[in-house]
Amino acid sequence: MGTETDELKQRIDLLQVPIDIIAPEQLGPFVYEALKKEKVCNIVLLSLWDLLRARRNSEYRAYIFKASLIIPISKSIITGLKFLTGKKAFRYMPFDFIISILTVLENREYSCYLLGGKANVLSKTERNLRQTFPKLRIVGRFPGSFKRHDEPTIIEAIKKASPSLLLVGNGVRGKERWIARNNVTLGKGLRLWCSDIFDVFAEKKKRPSKAVFENGLEWIGYCFQKPYKFFRLFSYIHYKIMLLVYKILKKSQASVTQDINES
Repeated sequence: MGTETDELKQRIDLLQVPIDIIAPEQLGPFVYEALKKEKVCNIVLLSLWDLLRARRNSEYRAYIFKASLIIPISKSIITGLKFLTGKKAFRYMPFDFIISILTVLENREYSCYLLGGKANVLSKTERNLRQTFPKLRIVGRFPGSFKRHDEPTIIEAIKKASPSLLLVGNGVRGKERWIARNNVTLGKGLRLWCSDIFDVFAEKKKRPSKAVFENGLEWIGYCFQKPYKFFRLFSYIHYKIMLLVYKILKKSQASVTQDINES
């Protein structure tokens, strides 16, 4: 039997990886319902590369399957869903999605804890967030790249602060897997990892333009920043081949089922 949060979204599989379809107007009710139930709610911003990683990395795959909300951020995921299932999903730009979540939290004066990034970047991020979301309670922050022996103290501080949202960025060892590995000890609330979100909030890094994002071309800019990512073109081709294979298999299975029903 599904929960009320489950009723606000639709979960479907793409290449055996779960994806959630949730309309923008349902984000607020989803967040409020999750916080009201005082449950652990991990939110994943899923790119195409994350989807492919979930297929080959068991730890990351487990993290994805246990997440409460899996948001597609790559255009290739949206077109892949349409191709295989006929379903139309909502795609979100990571920065805009996080802004939407923070807006929802501010409306009821909920709280947020910031973890990751460099100290000066995190400090500026906090100042900018306080100016933009004056009713949002920022109950703590700690930069990334912390020592292993400091980790228990940081986790205890987060648990005591009991933030409505734990926002995690670059610098945290293990990235989103750090959330998974400390899932129980972190306490209740929303958790969300986004690599460069603090750099964007601190105006150290620009996010892709709306036009570039809508056309699914944001990856080109990332490749110029880190040229080795151009090799992802081979993974993209592999993804397209898998979609075609799954489509053929699906039609074949449907045909066999129809023959059995008619016999």
